[in-house]
Parts: sequence; structure tokens; C-alpha cells
Amino acid sequence: MMRQETLLWMLAFNRIGQAAPLRQLHVREVPQEHSHNTFLASVRTSLAMDNPDNIQDPVFGLLGNAAAAAGQGSIPDTDCLHQATADQAFTNAKAAGDVDGMTNALIYAALERNTGKVGLASVSCTAIKAQNPEIAAISQHQDPASPGAAEKNKAITLELAKQIASVGGDPQEALKSGTFAPGDVNDPTAKGNSCDTVDNEPGCIFTQNLLVEDVTADEINAAVAGTQSSTESSTPEASGTAAAASTSTGSSKTVSDSMTGDDAPFSNKTAASALASSCGSASTSKEAAASTVSTTSTTSNNVQTFTGALGGPPPPTVPSPSMAPPS
Repeated sequence: MMRQETLLWMLAFNRIGQAAPLRQLHVREVPQEHSHNTFLASVRTSLAMDNPDNIQDPVFGLLGNAAAAAGQGSIPDTDCLHQATADQAFTNAKAAGDVDGMTNALIYAALERNTGKVGLASVSCTAIKAQNPEIAAISQHQDPASPGAAEKNKAITLELAKQIASVGGDPQEALKSGTFAPGDVNDPTAKGNSCDTVDNEPGCIFTQNLLVEDVTADEINAAVAGTQSSTESSTPEASGTAAAASTSTGSSKTVSDSMTGDDAPFSNKTAASALASSCGSASTSKEAAASTVSTTSTTSNNVQTFTGALGGPPPPTVPSPSMAPPS
């Protein structure tokens, strides 16, 4: 009897010893999918409201395809799991009037996906079009050691800031979508300068000061200048302003109808000044210019195997007031 028990224990330890190298590889191969935990947690909450494609968890969208496939549910293309997860979370948050949820879904859409080695860019989704234009406008950050990554990631962050502003969120939150410092492309571990702590809130990239911001706060302010949020355009005040604009004089309407894009504020001011001058009153000119401008709306790394951990609840994100239209 003793010999049989000893034999069983020996067999059990032998199996554990054989499995250990696989487990170590499993853990080592996913170095960053929990780096931005706060956004994973928020998207997880939003996704749980309605998940028709049975996406298993937002973390799968940040993994390489081999590991991500296990959580893609009915999404037909693994390269599109990241975008599809963000899109559904954004849809749910929008239906709930949750500006924080929409903001976090946008940031999640811009996070870097893991790739097979340091310096390897991830593949963008081309097979599926996002239902929300705000999500469709965003692409994921690329490995900072990949060719042209600095310029690409800068453009991604600025576009993200615009989309966040458009839903009434704080555009400076876009800075948090940044990734790590470039790693050594010859790094045999493929880890680079990343981190991956499952139970770290808001995420180890923040608590370990590893985040590299792609742009400055001033660059974001310049990028979003003139962007009107959807919440502003739907208010009664905005509706009243639009009605007032529609009943303006024929000359003003003709000028307004011909304006497009970034030239609109300048054209309105010019038209208002011209109309006021024709009436011979400088003070009326200022009032007409201010009135007309107020009625104008402008828009201005690493190897992939899932650790199995999904993370915890998110801390709150507090958006700042929407940016006012230019004067």
C-alpha cells in the first residue's frame, strides 16, 4: 500500500514538473495586456450591458490572434475583435448616456495590441466596419519600435482627442492611450519595456511611470479647437440657436450656406461685419458678429498567449467640461 501511494505521488510530481515549463512560457508571453487596466474594466462593464456576439472579455482584443481567438465569440475576423469590442461597448455606453463609458471605449480602441516581437506592428481591422463613426475613426497604437511609430501614434492620439471631445469627454484623457518606450528589436524575450500586472489599478503603465505620451497638452488643445460635442448639439439651447440662425437675413444665410470646414468662423465674422457696416453702426457690427458666430457649429510587446486573468472593477473617470465654440 505504501509503495502504491509513493508511486502515485511520484507520478503526480512528474506531471507537474512536465507542465511547469509550459506554464512559465504561458505567463511570460503576454507582457502588456493588463497595462491599462482601468480602461479594460470600464469596457468590461459597458460590454456586459449587451453582448450579442458573445465576446468573452475585452482583454482578448489586446492579444495576438492565436490567443485572442479563444475569446472572439462570433466575431468572424480575429483582427477585428479589438475594434468590435470597443464598438459594442461604445454603443452600450451611448444608449445609457454614459460619457465616461464612451470615452473609455474610445481609449480602449486606441490601445496597442500585442504582437509577435518587439518592433512588429499589429494588423488593422479591414473586414468589418464599426457601427459608430467615432470608433471607426480610431486605430490602435503601434509598437513604439516599429517603423514610423512615433508619427503614427501621434496622429492616433490627436484623432482620439477629437473623438473624445465630440462625445463630451475630456480630450486630455487621450494621452493615457500611449504605450511604452521603444524596446530592443533583438530582445529574445519579446517583452521590450512593457509591464503586465493583473491586479494593478489603474494599470502598471501608470503606477510604474512607464507611459510615454505621444503629444503635448497644448497640441491636443489645438487639435480639438472648434470641435462641438454631440451633447452640446442636442441641448434645447443649441436647438434654439439653430432656429434663430435659420431666420436670419437673406444675405447672412447665403454666406453661411457657402461656408465649410475650418473657414466657417472667419467667414461668419466677415459677413457679419460687412452687414453691420452697411448699416453704419460699429457697435451693431460687434453685436452682429458675436450673434452670428454663436449660431455656427464647426468640427474642427510582444508574444501572444493569454494569462487567463481578466482584472477587476474600474475606478471612476471624471470628464472635464466640453470645450466652448471659438469666438
